[in-house]
Amino acid sequence: MSLPTRAEILRFIESAPGAVGKREIARAFGLHGEAREGLKALLDELADAGALESGPGRKLHAGGGLPRVTVLQVVEAVGERIFAVPVKWEHATPPPRVRVVERGRRGALGLGDRVLARIEGTGGGYTAHPMKKLAASALTIVGTARREGAAWRLTPVDKRARHDFALSDYDGPEGELLLAEVRGSGARASAHVVERLGDPFAPRSLSLIAISAKGIPHVFSDEVLAEAEAASRAGLGPREDLRALPLITIDPADARDHDDAVWAEADGDGWRLIVAIADVSWFVRSGTALDREAYNRGNSVYFPDRVVPMLPEALSAGACSLVEGEDRAVLACEMAVSADGAVISARFGRAVIRIVANIAYEDAQAAIDGRATSPLTDGVLRPLWGAWGALAKARAAREPLELDLPEKQVLLDEAGNIAGIRVRERLDAHRLIEDMMIAANVAAAKALEAKKLPCLFRDHEAPSREKLVALKEYLATIGLKLALGQVVKPALFNRFLALTKDRDDATEIAEQVLRSQTQAYYAPDNRGHFGLSLASYAHFTSPIRRYADLLVHRGLVRAFGLGEGGLGDAEGARFAVSGDHVSLTERRAMEAERETLDRYVASHLAGAVGTSVRARITGVTNFGFFATVDGIGGDGLVPMGALGEERFDFDEAARTLTGQHSGTVYRVGQRLELALADANPVSGALRFAVPGVVPREPYARGGGRRRDGRGGRGDRGGLKRPGRRG
Repeated sequence: MSLPTRAEILRFIESAPGAVGKREIARAFGLHGEAREGLKALLDELADAGALESGPGRKLHAGGGLPRVTVLQVVEAVGERIFAVPVKWEHATPPPRVRVVERGRRGALGLGDRVLARIEGTGGGYTAHPMKKLAASALTIVGTARREGAAWRLTPVDKRARHDFALSDYDGPEGELLLAEVRGSGARASAHVVERLGDPFAPRSLSLIAISAKGIPHVFSDEVLAEAEAASRAGLGPREDLRALPLITIDPADARDHDDAVWAEADGDGWRLIVAIADVSWFVRSGTALDREAYNRGNSVYFPDRVVPMLPEALSAGACSLVEGEDRAVLACEMAVSADGAVISARFGRAVIRIVANIAYEDAQAAIDGRATSPLTDGVLRPLWGAWGALAKARAAREPLELDLPEKQVLLDEAGNIAGIRVRERLDAHRLIEDMMIAANVAAAKALEAKKLPCLFRDHEAPSREKLVALKEYLATIGLKLALGQVVKPALFNRFLALTKDRDDATEIAEQVLRSQTQAYYAPDNRGHFGLSLASYAHFTSPIRRYADLLVHRGLVRAFGLGEGGLGDAEGARFAVSGDHVSLTERRAMEAERETLDRYVASHLAGAVGTSVRARITGVTNFGFFATVDGIGGDGLVPMGALGEERFDFDEAARTLTGQHSGTVYRVGQRLELALADANPVSGALRFAVPGVVPREPYARGGGRRRDGRGGRGDRGGLKRPGRRG
């Protein structure tokens, strides 16, 4: 009697209506006697490979994929909090994030380390017990080639990097941007070229640096592209027909995709509001190569010159983008809103819509203000503004955190060169869309809670006591008192910001309040959203560019029986892992976008080296202070050596540097004129000098070591373009 294959056993377990064990499998395949012993060995092999897991009563179910012993790589190492992911993962589901328990010497494992570990299931996840630390895998970095005598060196683009590396196997031009592997350690470490990325000064190259340095996936496989193309041609399925309603999108003028549309009408004393979101769950099905790639990316990444999309263009800019005049599939949230902004009821359904207009924020605002004429003003825009007026009342009543910090926008010409940098204007049209999206997000979270189905919440916890005390102590150094009660609410910060909005250091105070806040994250446990003053909050409105929203969509499809593409049990059970993953990809994207903006600012200022700029001190340390250029941003260091021969005392609590003889004080928030000494577009770093102050050696030479312990690499002269001498 032959044994079933592994695939046959797994198919049987997955298709069984209830939990099964060895007895049920033997009965299904007619196994007796010695064959049952063979089955036991086969099931043990499947369990060892991670394909099967045991549940209550020794019942079996398809495993998450972790074998009992496997190789892990550390992805987070902060104190005793260590998490890792499997190095090898070939399943359709997201890889699990495993808690690592160090024994003996703590701190032995660091970020990127690989370890052979014994795996234990904990019911809600896995715990790893290290057995052996493995040899380090090659470190991949991005840098520029620099000639040093007869040898070549690689200068990392990361401005936090402390060392250059000897560069092997290179015969290209000086200044070329390279992707390289660092092999070896210590003084013997050397970089080996993996890919030549070209001239870092060429138009549209600055974002490529971040893409390479952060390891952001940006090339779709042929399989994924083919799946996306096929999905884009699929029919829309059975849906409610909302094409008669004049829904519109309101987005930035340079929006690359449109995933949310709105419509409103008066309904008695209140409003009927529809927020229609691209139905990505219809096109991207769980377990496909397309879905795995979307999960891997986690979100789209937006740069001044390009977007790295979560989904291929056939979907992100095609079938899923709500473009004017085309039939589009949506998941619609219809809400009844009272006169005071309370959402009385909400329902979700799949629908087909036809957008009547894609409108820019500025154009919508001009029409509603009477500065421009539009056929949509009275019938479409004014009802939207009326519904928003009600939602704004509810927002004011709950008093969310109101931090209105300026957002920078890089302007490029047709060739991709920088035309300017400006602060984005904040309009009522922005607030309207924001409040309507928040209302729909809350409705989605509450709907899944009511149905008792898994929900990937957008959690934002209250500031820690330690951060609040640090904020209070800082404010005390500038003569301000922050009264901290037992329960801290956003309204406390709002009142404080309102009282200080006319001060010269108002921007710095707002930034310090922002730094006191915790970082939002995705998780299946509802911790509420402190910043928005909401008890339940999820992301529902941007599934084209955020995988978390796609998971919420799948949950709603299942909750309301809306057809295919709903959330599966296994997918819902892994929300903790998925939440961790998309939180990490979100942070990766934010870092890449921020660092690229720094590079554009540095590139914009490169022609102004040697001139005076107005700047604001943003940070003070024991090795100097950091400043940002007024109006356009860009952070730069004034090293201690640039302050001359005088010694300065550092006051950590007051965040000041005070000259021992002159009494000169440099403090956070202070505005002053600085000389721009260097602007490095590749690293995004600026370096300033103090006019009239003679820097002390070795800073003046641009060599030696600085007070922060870093070498003088950043003090060398300007970068060279590939192929240029001098």
